Amino acid sequence: MPMQDKIATAKRISELLNTIIQLGDFRLKYKITVDPPLPEDRDWERPSILVEFSGTDSGMLIERGGELLRSIECVVMEALRMGSDDHDKVAFDCMGHRRARFDELKMAAEVAAQQVRDRGVPYSFAPMSSRERRIVHLALRDQADLRTESEGMGPERHLVVYPKDYKGKPAPAPSMRRRR
Repeated sequence: MPMQDKIATAKRISELLNTIIQLGDFRLKYKITVDPPLPEDRDWERPSILVEFSGTDSGMLIERGGELLRSIECVVMEALRMGSDDHDKVAFDCMGHRRARFDELKMAAEVAAQQVRDRGVPYSFAPMSSRERRIVHLALRDQADLRTESEGMGPERHLVVYPKDYKGKPAPAPSMRRRR
């Protein structure tokens, strides 16, 4: 379902979430905002629809690095048949988890950049989602002395930070670690 009609998409998301919450016996509420206002410092994210969860079971959504929250997001995106081009147009959050994770990724990008500068060798991140890789790419986009590339396939896809003119061996793939 392409995001041509944001209101219709928001209604469909609401129907899906009602079913998931009822069948999962979750004690959750949610708020769906179309064209949410976002702070200026969030140029890396401009969703057309924001889904924010609250309620007694909120903690379950963000345990293990937000695994359940990401799973619900994935199920909804698949059920809506949203193409990858539209994935950034819908955002799910719970208790500020999304913002905290993205701030963490930006700090990790800064640390990786400094390590690459100090050592002159590439830095490989653990596997992460395309959305999280995008955050790191954007965090380092203005660093003229560095370049970033996504490497690997499927669940092993990860991001590597290279010195701009690096000609050595490709960075070794990180070990398969659980995504946060």
